[in-house]
This record gives sequence, C-alpha cells and structure tokens, in this order.
Amino acid sequence: HELTQLRSINLIPYGDSAIVNQQVDFSEIYMNILAFVPFGIYLAMLKPNSAIVKLVAIVGFTSLSIEVIQYLFTIGASDITDLIGNTFGGLLGILFDRVSVKILKSRQKTNKIFNILATIATASFLILVALIFMAN
Repeated sequence: HELTQLRSINLIPYGDSAIVNQQVDFSEIYMNILAFVPFGIYLAMLKPNSAIVKLVAIVGFTSLSIEVIQYLFTIGASDITDLIGNTFGGLLGILFDRVSVKILKSRQKTNKIFNILATIATASFLILVALIFMAN
C-alpha cells in the first residue's frame, strides 16, 4: 500500500483491503491485533478499577481516531477491518492484564513484571531502529 496521498474508506469488514491475490491477508490483521495488545495492557494498568467494557470503548475510540486522522491527512486507508483488529487486540491486552493479576494475586507484582517487560521491549526496539539507521 502506498501511504502518501491515499484517501479511502473501507466499511466492509474483511473486504477488499484484507484481500491480496484473492485470498484474505491475515498478516495485516494479526499485526493490527498485536499492535494494540500493549495498549490494552497499559490501559488496564492505569485504570485497574474500570469495567472491561469501558476500557474496550476507550481502545475502540482511540483506534477510530487513528483511522479518522489517516483519512483527514491522506496518510493511509481508513478501514473497518483495522478498527476491529485494533479493538480486539486491546481487549486481549485488557484480559491478559486481568488474568495476570488473578494468577499473581497482586496488582503490584503484575505492574512490576509488565514494566520490566515494557522496558526490555522498548530498549530492544530502540536498538533495532539504531541498527537499521546505521546500516543505511
């Protein structure tokens, strides 16, 4: 997909935008889900007493906002499939947080583990970006 000067809206879930060579391209769907799992975890950590429905609504609204911004600034295709995948990923993150708290029997332990993992992931990402820039 060309990201510059593209303005389109797909309101058919798993329609044309998800089909490549007449087959559903699951990789983009999976990437949208995975991209929003951490957001769901962080949101659940920040608002531990909020109802799951409220947290999912925040994730959905955030995803919708991203799709609208893409459309307004012509920086990609606005797609209902992305909205569904992003929201589902956020839900998975929220549920993962809630289950982790139950397993570890402590919000503090869970937050500590997630913060350590987030620090490692962020450092790894920054190192990867630096390596990519140095290679070019």
